[in-house]
Amino acid sequence: MRSNQDVARGWEVRAQAQRRAAAWLRHPLKDRSEAETCFRHAIDIARRQSAKSLELRAVMSLSRLLKKQGKKGEARRMLVEIYGWFTEGFDTADLKDAKALLEELS
Repeated sequence: MRSNQDVARGWEVRAQAQRRAAAWLRHPLKDRSEAETCFRHAIDIARRQSAKSLELRAVMSLSRLLKKQGKKGEARRMLVEIYGWFTEGFDTADLKDAKALLEELS
């Protein structure tokens, strides 16, 4: 029988794998629609697990891709939503990166 911790770790691994696969697919010679699909899947996995840090990372990755596609408004909306969830930890690397990306998207 698997423990809750094992199940949660499995979801985390899946979400991280989706993010990495999507990051690889962002390469200029790869299909960006596949990358977008992978990022959105990683976001969905993170949301189902209430894994806000993983969700933030996946949203930042997708936001960077959307920015390259000229979809800055959508990218900013998604990032504002998850960034606004946090109430502490603004000195962490992920939240500093998110804030910088939000400024780029303004």
